[in-house]
Amino acid sequence: MATKSATKIAPLADRVVVKPLEETEEMRGGLYIPDTAKEKPQQGKVVAVGPGKLSEQGERLEPDVSAGDKILYGKYSGTEVTVDGEEYLILRESDILAIIK
Repeated sequence: MATKSATKIAPLADRVVVKPLEETEEMRGGLYIPDTAKEKPQQGKVVAVGPGKLSEQGERLEPDVSAGDKILYGKYSGTEVTVDGEEYLILRESDILAIIK
C-alpha cells in the first residue's frame, strides 16, 4: 500500500523515501567540528513508502514501515537525492535496520 505524502517522490516496489535527521552541532573540548569531519546521520523519518516487493508467486508483500516512522539505516545505504531544495535518501526496505519507538 503506497503512502501519499507532501513530497513529490513516489517510491516504487520496496523502496522507501527517508528524510535524514540532522545531528545537533556539537563542541568537543571547546573545538568546532567542521561539516566535513562529521559523520553522516544514520537516523531518519520515513516520508513515503512504495507498495511493497513482489514475491515469487506474484503476490505483493506489505512493507513493515510506514510514513512517519523514525528509523535507523546503514551508514552507506541508499541514494541521496535533492527535490525542491530538500535532501532525501531513497533506500530499499531491507536497508532499514530498525524502527525507533
